[in-house]
Amino acid sequence: MFQLDIYGTLVAATLVLLLGRQCVQKIPLLQRYAIPEPIAGGLLFALLFLLIHQTTGMETRFDTSLRDPLMLTFFASIGLNANLASLKAGGRVLVKFIVVVIGLLLLQNMVGIGMAKMLGLEPLMGLLVGVITLSGGHGTGAAWSSVFVENYGLSNATEVAMACATFGLVLGGLIAGPVALYLIKHSAAPNGRPEDAIQPTTFEKPQSGRVITTLVLVETLAMIAICLMAGRYIMGLLAGSLFELPVFVYVLFVGVILSNLLSYTGFYQVFAHAVSIVGNVSLSLFLAIALMSLRLWELASLALPMLAILLVQTLLMALYAIFVTYRVMGKNYDAAVLAAGHCGLGLGATPTAIANMQAITERFGPSHVAFLIVPMVGAFFMDIVNAIVIKLSLLLPMFAQLG
Repeated sequence: MFQLDIYGTLVAATLVLLLGRQCVQKIPLLQRYAIPEPIAGGLLFALLFLLIHQTTGMETRFDTSLRDPLMLTFFASIGLNANLASLKAGGRVLVKFIVVVIGLLLLQNMVGIGMAKMLGLEPLMGLLVGVITLSGGHGTGAAWSSVFVENYGLSNATEVAMACATFGLVLGGLIAGPVALYLIKHSAAPNGRPEDAIQPTTFEKPQSGRVITTLVLVETLAMIAICLMAGRYIMGLLAGSLFELPVFVYVLFVGVILSNLLSYTGFYQVFAHAVSIVGNVSLSLFLAIALMSLRLWELASLALPMLAILLVQTLLMALYAIFVTYRVMGKNYDAAVLAAGHCGLGLGATPTAIANMQAITERFGPSHVAFLIVPMVGAFFMDIVNAIVIKLSLLLPMFAQLG
């Protein structure tokens, strides 16, 4: 086994990002389908480590202790850049997207349980290869798999959950580009929106040049640190209660309250460019570490029936984004970007959704609506609605008998 410490892991992550950028710039297929740079580089590294593991048996381990802080920093930046007045203005669009998300959760649930039953698997496996790991991601998968082990005696639940979440993370970043490209060609503004010329203020164009002073950067880091500290404190207070949620939800919530409170009182105006720079760096490094540390050989441990369910779920996500998300959200450019983000939410996680949308908007132009709606839904509503769907599913007679 080859072990990299935290410094070696950070070096590898930066190399992943540089390699991903070169791949996207030099390979027309990746550029054409707007594959996110961290996804391209991270997956290439993961495939390289898979080849090494399969040929030599050697395994590369990374120090992933930076992964969670980077993810939380990203969510803090999303919260600090969230303007409640803008969110209120986009309320109708937000509600429509939440309804669309709920529809996918219910379909993923039905497909997972139905196919598991049809293929002779435990119905619990259908939940694992559905809303728990695909819309829920690694965190939700780890939490519910432990419940399945303790309460239902499903001994391999954790391994299955992590492998399924890994599959979803990769596919969620790969299908979004082709889906969005197809939709943009058929949208009312195939060459981007008229607001292309407006200086982006959040995450639409991460490569744009922005002037930031040392003082502004220090102030931004201080606010992000407050979000992380307060978010963890709130999580500790609410642990075990009805309002217990993943820590990133509290971090984002603190960011929203802090930035809007400072703005409302006139005490300080959050510098959106600095926040988005820190957020984009954190997002890129988080995805690089997450993807290059994927143990792709674990996917081989999935039985063929479970792989079949995962492939059907991927096809379901692509078709749902094209025929439901895009149409319900307005059949325009914003709807196409929202569909790309939904591919990330529905198969991977919120960071994947943001990376998908960045790859699209960097090429075709900003979509302020998408970057307003998707992070909020991914952080706040996705976990809450997903938990309700899972708990209601476990009340079905087939699961009650297992308990």
